[in-house]
Amino acid sequence: MDLILLAVSFTVILVGSELFTNGIEWFGHKLELGEGAIGSVLAAVGTALPETMIPLIAIVFGGGIAGSEVGVGAILGAPFMLATLAMFVTGVAVLLMRRRRATGTTLDVEPSAIVNDMRYFAVTYAVAIGAAFLPVGLEWPRRAVAVVLLGLYALHVIGHLRAEAAEHEGLEPLRFHRLDRSAPQHPEPPRLQIVVVQVVVALACIIGGAWGFVRGVEDLSSSFGLNGTLLALVVAPIATELPEKLNSVLWVRRGKDTLAMGNITGAMVFQSAFPTSVGLIFAPALWSVGEAGIAYASAGIAFASCAAIFLPMIMRRRLEAGPLLIGGIFYLAYLGVVIATLANH
Repeated sequence: MDLILLAVSFTVILVGSELFTNGIEWFGHKLELGEGAIGSVLAAVGTALPETMIPLIAIVFGGGIAGSEVGVGAILGAPFMLATLAMFVTGVAVLLMRRRRATGTTLDVEPSAIVNDMRYFAVTYAVAIGAAFLPVGLEWPRRAVAVVLLGLYALHVIGHLRAEAAEHEGLEPLRFHRLDRSAPQHPEPPRLQIVVVQVVVALACIIGGAWGFVRGVEDLSSSFGLNGTLLALVVAPIATELPEKLNSVLWVRRGKDTLAMGNITGAMVFQSAFPTSVGLIFAPALWSVGEAGIAYASAGIAFASCAAIFLPMIMRRRLEAGPLLIGGIFYLAYLGVVIATLANH
């Protein structure tokens, strides 16, 4: 039964991701936004909702220390997963589709846009993790850090929205266009109302599918007796990060690399700001390295993975698929550390 739930949930996420990538492109086109804003802001926030809901529900509505611990683990697991496994999956997708891509194994992205996302991620996440080193019991400074994080993310969004909008090429017909009987059909552009309907339906599929997938993973984990910390840090984020991974693969297939990478790097900025603020405000006592050192070690792995992937891009002024595969190595290394640490307890 758990396997059936996983299969159905994955299918729902896949359908939602297809509708979302198509709908969010049209939504950004209607708002006259550039691809950087569409990928790093609209798509990133939309697909980050499933993993954002886990710590929000666990900390705010779950109640108790156990719920807060799961929430903190989920908060730390999301940026780690994006910086490692999501990068790896995108790199593999580029390599597998290199023969049908005009640029082969080179990703057609503007390095400055990716560097901008990574700069905000590095600063924001470093500030968030730095708050975990504050003395235990100091709650108001941690809450003050949350305000700083939200301010940094606001600056990140404003920067993308101010960027000059580029011409959107290769827009595929809106999937829900035919449902709008009162509007002219493709190649005429769809109305904003039907675009919004498709995006909302897509998000509902993504969130619902991710919720079902996490439930299936939790049930299977219980059956195999997996540790709760391992579930929160490593297993659950694999499920909740599926939308970013699938969206990036779909955009890589269509040759829209700016959207593919922006979806991941933008989500990293969002995850380092908003969910961490939830933890700092509602569970400040648990936002401490002393409480879960192995969990906070994931932040170091995330930083190291990003450095290994993007420093070569900065030096060469281009992003290749090869360096993205390094994320998989960091993911496996941390997974081994977590398993070994839990085995000794």
